[in-house]
Amino acid sequence: MMKHKYFLLMIFSSLLFTVAAAQNTNAFTVQQAVDYAKKNSIRVRSALIDVELQRQTNKEITARAYPNISASGTLIYFPNVAVQTFPNFISAATYGVLSQEGVKDGNGNTIVAPADFGFVQAQFGTKYNLTAGVDLQQLLFDGQVFVGLQARKATLDFARKQVEVTEEMISVNVQKIYYQLTVAKQQMGSIDANIVRFEKLLADTKEIFKQGFAERLDVDKVNVQLNNIQTEKIKLQNQISAGLAGLKFLMNMPQQDSLLLTDTLSYEMISDDLLDNNYNAADRKEYQLLQTARKLGQYDVKRYKLSYLPTLALFGNYSKNAQRNKFDFFQGQYFTASNIGVRLSVPIFEGFAKKARIDAAQLRLDKINLNMEQLEQNIAADVKTSTMNMTSALATISQQKKNMELAEKVYNTTKFKYEQGLGSNQEIYSAQAELRVAQNSYYASFYDAVIARIDYLKATGKL
Repeated sequence: MMKHKYFLLMIFSSLLFTVAAAQNTNAFTVQQAVDYAKKNSIRVRSALIDVELQRQTNKEITARAYPNISASGTLIYFPNVAVQTFPNFISAATYGVLSQEGVKDGNGNTIVAPADFGFVQAQFGTKYNLTAGVDLQQLLFDGQVFVGLQARKATLDFARKQVEVTEEMISVNVQKIYYQLTVAKQQMGSIDANIVRFEKLLADTKEIFKQGFAERLDVDKVNVQLNNIQTEKIKLQNQISAGLAGLKFLMNMPQQDSLLLTDTLSYEMISDDLLDNNYNAADRKEYQLLQTARKLGQYDVKRYKLSYLPTLALFGNYSKNAQRNKFDFFQGQYFTASNIGVRLSVPIFEGFAKKARIDAAQLRLDKINLNMEQLEQNIAADVKTSTMNMTSALATISQQKKNMELAEKVYNTTKFKYEQGLGSNQEIYSAQAELRVAQNSYYASFYDAVIARIDYLKATGKL
């Protein structure tokens, strides 16, 4: 029996060790959380793969400007060499010589060529033919390839800008959730302080009740208030747990890992005036992406326009060939053939396909220009809206901070009067309720100010 318990204890200890080893504890500042998300986010990693894909595409474009060398070999076997039928020029030539020399037949008559010599059938070639050679092609000029080489950097920049846009989006979301949880943690501190106050009030009320200076109803009222605050704490704890799970999901952090938020927020950090009416649309990642897209669109138009120009290519071939009636290519003679030349291809007419491609490329470029114009208006609206939100948030948080401090002062004064026997329980309840409302309003305005700050920095391209 003891051995059995010992065995179960060993298994349980092993499981605990395995679970502990599988968990990691991460204590992150907001910047560390953003960096972790940029490194591990699926969307960012996918965008980085797109960069590598574009790099490989650029190599493929570059390869078109390099020499193209290929080797080939051909072995052909003819079980039956093809028979060729052709006019009997041999007999015609023979009769021509005989007639020219005046040769006579056995009867002494001059030999006269017949009117039709007919046809001759003969096999030409051998049963085995072997050819091995090397081909070279070098593009000397092609307008479309030339533009493609020019556009390589722009295409790579476009893919990188997409990564930056994705990273910025991830950064915004991570910061918002991080600071939301930070505010919630600070709010938790106020709730804990309220619980301590009501536990003290409950103890005092019970003592007064024992002495006959309070009713059971007074004790029950304090209990109800204490239970409400404790329930509020449980709800906030659940919200923090859900927020941490959401943040880990956004960062692509394993849910079993522990995440500790080390950054804190202060009123001074939020109220620090960062508003600046000067901004540049080109600081926005989305605008930079469209700028690169416009450059690619210009290359696209240029590429199709240059398709009207001729293309010039160099080609060459070197080969060895042999013919045998037996399968023996290690003996006998090989014959060499080689050539080198230049090929000029001049486009003449393709049914207006080139013009259609040019017009389509120009229309795509026009659309990009319209998108840039629309984005400029959107950025201006974002900056104006975020500026107003930030101004309002700063004013609100300042007012709510004063209100919370005043509510706390009222509560402390009311509590002191109550302890001196100069106040009632109802005054304590009212002061406590007002303090909780003021605290909740302050933390709500605190979070609103954080969000307004992040939105303003993003709108002005300063995030």
